[in-house]
Amino acid sequence: MNERITPADIVAMKRRGEKIPSLTAYDYPTTKLLDEAGVPLILVGDSLGMVVLGYPDTTHVTMDEMVHHVRAAARAKPRALLAADLPFESYAAPEIALANARRLIAAGADAVKAEGGRSIAAQVKAITSAGIPFFGHLGMLPQHVLEEGGYRVKGRSEDQRQALLADAHALEEAGAFAIVLELVTPPVAVEVSKAIGIPTIGIGSGPDCDGQILVTPDLVGGFPWFTPKFAKPRAAIGAEIKRAVGEWMTSVTGTAGG
Repeated sequence: MNERITPADIVAMKRRGEKIPSLTAYDYPTTKLLDEAGVPLILVGDSLGMVVLGYPDTTHVTMDEMVHHVRAAARAKPRALLAADLPFESYAAPEIALANARRLIAAGADAVKAEGGRSIAAQVKAITSAGIPFFGHLGMLPQHVLEEGGYRVKGRSEDQRQALLADAHALEEAGAFAIVLELVTPPVAVEVSKAIGIPTIGIGSGPDCDGQILVTPDLVGGFPWFTPKFAKPRAAIGAEIKRAVGEWMTSVTGTAGG
């Protein structure tokens, strides 16, 4: 089966009760490796700000940087659905959101993602009405980290629970094909997942969402200076790189590296 995976395929996975694994990629080789491993949904996330570009948070990532990395990932020509984040302040109004969504699609993305619910419903509608698939993001919103004063779990209060449900319904009604739920309390994540017909893709929101997404360096130990509490690395490529470099240096110099 070499057909490209579509948003409809992702929705159908939920309907069949199949879990949806998703990972991030920011370049050609990582996208190719994830695709060869069979990952159905790959996100060129603005998390590249921290794990690739060295920024303190995602608010520094620009549209030009996102376009650059989407182009690199798209050159792998994955079978997977390739989604891309609209970065901070790139979707302040419907016409701006649509223009920037078109830039990401032109760069090779199959879908675009943005953070927020009812507050961006008009932007989502503008994007989906133009035929561009939209991937939502609720719960902890990394682009709002400065105004919220940190990364906080959502869904702990009744007001937050009701807001998450209302936002999820609003995104579904505006045409989203799936929604990331980040750092949502597991009971509320389950409730949201059952309340809507499109998949929820959890990150730090318990095991019972319709799928799970991780930042790939968190999964493989590629950013050893920080690992989120909810991520359990399955490899240690950072340590392996240093070991290989050390062995090579020894072969060159004839002495052990420091």
